[in-house]
Amino acid sequence: MVTLPYAELHAFADGDLPFTGNPAGVCLLETWPDNRTLLGIALSNNLSETAFLVPKTDEADAWELRWFTPTVEVDLCGHATFASGAWLHARGAVNGDEARFDTRSGRLTVRRDGDLFAMDLPKVSFETGQSNPLIEEALGGGKPDAIFDVKRIHGADYKLVIYPDEGIVARLRPDHATLAVANTNTIVTAPGDRTDFVSRFFAPASGVTEDPVTGSAHCTLAPYWGERLGKSRMTARQIGPRSGALEVEPKGERVTLIGRATPYLDGQLTL
Repeated sequence: MVTLPYAELHAFADGDLPFTGNPAGVCLLETWPDNRTLLGIALSNNLSETAFLVPKTDEADAWELRWFTPTVEVDLCGHATFASGAWLHARGAVNGDEARFDTRSGRLTVRRDGDLFAMDLPKVSFETGQSNPLIEEALGGGKPDAIFDVKRIHGADYKLVIYPDEGIVARLRPDHATLAVANTNTIVTAPGDRTDFVSRFFAPASGVTEDPVTGSAHCTLAPYWGERLGKSRMTARQIGPRSGALEVEPKGERVTLIGRATPYLDGQLTL
């Protein structure tokens, strides 16, 4: 049998409230096993994402990083990267200011920001898109203010749907079976009542019905709301069944996400 260090953290927790933020698994490896093993661990964890880390031998404070849902490997996951960096900092595994990760989406970093953590991710672009009546019907929020097509992240089609107020987003009770037929991951967002904006994220094309606080979605939300509001730093909440909170800073082709990562479980896996 083999034992592997493993933790679960709740990324972008909603202040000090328990059971908020997006749960992510983090597993530390010495070398890469086959993909079947990685997918088996992720499926057994049954979280929206499990992050797998292998230390780089030629660079301090640097790791190779891959992400798996229970069904597929993905190209970008913000909250599991955030959780990985926070966990490594807490373990004393980071000697400098930041943990650095080499991924399918390039070099990503997580650094301490006082009592919080700050993560650097690439911007995910968007452009004016066409309405999809199937998605609008499945969401049940009525006619949106605008719809955008989002650059593919996980090899799936993405939409950004804009509603006029937070109440509509909070009251959405999507028909997940119909969303699955549309096979399009959908970010919904609106101006916030107490924050600059709110959002929810439905990801049937990636095997996740609703993700609690999605880092990669904010790589699109940050530049959209930054341009719309004329702000360089904004407050955000992802609402729905499990809330979370963060601040975002669009910076050209990059986005910084700032928030908390609450430890939930720390132990080991036995294979």
